[in-house]
Amino acid sequence: MRRHSDWAGHPAAVVAEDKPQGLVLWVNEKARQFGVLPGLRYAAAFSLASGLRAGEVSPAESKKAVTDLSHGLMRFTPEVEPSAQEPGVFWLNGAGLERLYTSPQQWSYAIHKDLRAQGFTVNLAVGFTRFGAYAVAKAKEGITVFANPIEERRAAHAVPLNRLNIEPEFRDTLFKLGIKTIGGLLSLPPGGLRERFGKEAHRLYRMAGGDLWTPLEPQAPDEPVLQKYILDDAEDDTTRLLFLIKQLLHPLLATLARRHQALVTLWLSLLVDHGGWLKEPLRPAAPTLDAAQILDLVRLRLESLQLAAGVIEIELRAESCAATSEQLRLFTEGPTRDLDAANRALARLRAEFGDDAVVCAKLTDGHLPEARFAWEPLSQVKLPRNDLNDLNCPTAKVLVRRVAAKPLRLAGGPYHSHEDGWLILGPKHGTIDKLTGPYVFAGGWWNREIQREYYFAETRAGDLLWLYYDRIRRRWFLQGWVE
Repeated sequence: MRRHSDWAGHPAAVVAEDKPQGLVLWVNEKARQFGVLPGLRYAAAFSLASGLRAGEVSPAESKKAVTDLSHGLMRFTPEVEPSAQEPGVFWLNGAGLERLYTSPQQWSYAIHKDLRAQGFTVNLAVGFTRFGAYAVAKAKEGITVFANPIEERRAAHAVPLNRLNIEPEFRDTLFKLGIKTIGGLLSLPPGGLRERFGKEAHRLYRMAGGDLWTPLEPQAPDEPVLQKYILDDAEDDTTRLLFLIKQLLHPLLATLARRHQALVTLWLSLLVDHGGWLKEPLRPAAPTLDAAQILDLVRLRLESLQLAAGVIEIELRAESCAATSEQLRLFTEGPTRDLDAANRALARLRAEFGDDAVVCAKLTDGHLPEARFAWEPLSQVKLPRNDLNDLNCPTAKVLVRRVAAKPLRLAGGPYHSHEDGWLILGPKHGTIDKLTGPYVFAGGWWNREIQREYYFAETRAGDLLWLYYDRIRRRWFLQGWVE
């Protein structure tokens, strides 16, 4: 609607595809007056409203709008949860804002005014339950503030079902049965509802009845991408300043790459000695993660600056956008390790301490975990290979089990002492929260009698340990850990 200002006052809809059989995803109030509802095909909707305007909204455009709105709403409360199932629906936590806003009405009015100024149509409900506020906001225009839970429940029960984001087939079937409101839905027996319409319908019933409650899951705001450096002495040489900026730029670009973002504008801020901040925006021709291209712009800008005194502090701040897969691929393929330098360093170690000083672990056949590897001389360093790349999963995480050269004896009481909050690695790592196992490991006629019970132990600090209980020695041992 913001893209087509001439559609104001006309029935309008968002469709999945701009085709006669395209599914209607959203409609405005004018279209609802003609009986157009989400779930209809565009051809059927057009037969109800001959003046219907319709268009597509790409998932990327919708995602960007939700992200921008979430960040904007965080100016009114730090806890904002955008709906994952229904773009455009947001839950906000208004608790603890009494010193900023004298009443819920003032708080909701400030939010409503801000979103209206951006060109959005806003329905806002301040209530006591997640579902009740959601249902009323979907049906009632403007601002609604409830004084008590009873008032909210009464208003929610009167909300028509066609206002909610539910399956069109389920909605139409209930309509044929004369069930048109949430209150009517709650009059049905829950067991028969689940048997006839499935789990989603039963879940809606429980949410509307207040039996299914979920806490707010606010979206964590993105920390600004910036780097700072405070100089010991004032610096006015542009070459040395460029070298310092280069040291800050690489970790800044790495942070953007981890967020799958590219640099749009680099704000270069220089604090001049006995002066103020000098802020310079640098914009590449296109969003990029190319450090060489950005450094060239920084060099040109530094050469053109007339500094009244030396610089005592440098700050780089990034404005970004979503990066393309090609930009991310080129960034990650850049050499992050100098293998030649590593091999030269190892050659010096061998020359000074002998060939046996540089070794690496190799897998061998063995019964016990500590006997399944051996140390062999290392002649040349090679980059580690991720076998998951062969499965077209370059972004998948790899869990590595680190095996101690010799099992470490642990301080612990009798068997199952972990049930009493065993501090396996001391107070720093906390008690064991979860123990998975046992995985029994036994044998011994070819060597000596062995009977171990292996476990994976997760501590409160998040460590994942691999340990075992030796039944013969009646002791706990740490075999290794998982990273």
